[in-house]
Amino acid sequence: MTADYRDKREYFVDKLSQHLGVIAAAVWPRPAVMRFSDLKSNEYRQLIGGQLFEPKEENPILGWRGASRYYHPEFRSVFELECQAVKKVREEWGLTNLATMIPFCRTPEEGQRVLSLMAEFGLRKGVNGLMVYVMAELPSNIILADHFLDIFDGFSIGSNDLTQLILGLDRDNSFIQGIGDERHLAIKQMIREAIEWGQATRKTVSVCGEGPAQFPDLAIFLAERGVDSISVAPSAVIPTVLLLAQHGFTQHDSL
Repeated sequence: MTADYRDKREYFVDKLSQHLGVIAAAVWPRPAVMRFSDLKSNEYRQLIGGQLFEPKEENPILGWRGASRYYHPEFRSVFELECQAVKKVREEWGLTNLATMIPFCRTPEEGQRVLSLMAEFGLRKGVNGLMVYVMAELPSNIILADHFLDIFDGFSIGSNDLTQLILGLDRDNSFIQGIGDERHLAIKQMIREAIEWGQATRKTVSVCGEGPAQFPDLAIFLAERGVDSISVAPSAVIPTVLLLAQHGFTQHDSL
């Protein structure tokens, strides 16, 4: 696959930038948001050669993932390649509608560290309109929402991980799957707070995850609270649009 590349890193950058460019071009001039990599160590280990590089963690979902990887010496060079791909799409191809998102960012200090590293790799937030969002999928993201929104351009609420971490659930464990989901009062309260913080600071708040598509009442709840956008799987786009339209919401609301 990489036979035509003397520097194999260029293969990674080319392939990633090509896919990102197609998506950004398809929705131009509307924003396209790229979430930086958030595979867990057990998922990386399943890839070809993954076992040669990845640690074996007892609880990968709470381990070395998301933002904590980007500045780590063992992963920093990979994150640099991701940044190069984004930079190529925005600067060489002129698709400046491509924005970025930081997943699983545990603290504002960690967020600032990633932003500084992005700037070092040529992606400085605000320059040429670059927007950088952060996932709100940890309780700390919402408890310290004002601190996170002070350094990022907005939240994308990850309802799947947020549900797991607030209720202490493992969604892959069949013994406890019936305890709660995204509709639980504790989750909805945290989501409500995140949306209110976004409105108070005039920062964008979106939602991604399976919840809005799986539970129609959750999609309506989000729209009623004034969330800026809802992200669903391709197969759920039309049903979700129709559902919200039936309840009086339009593309100028949460679609």
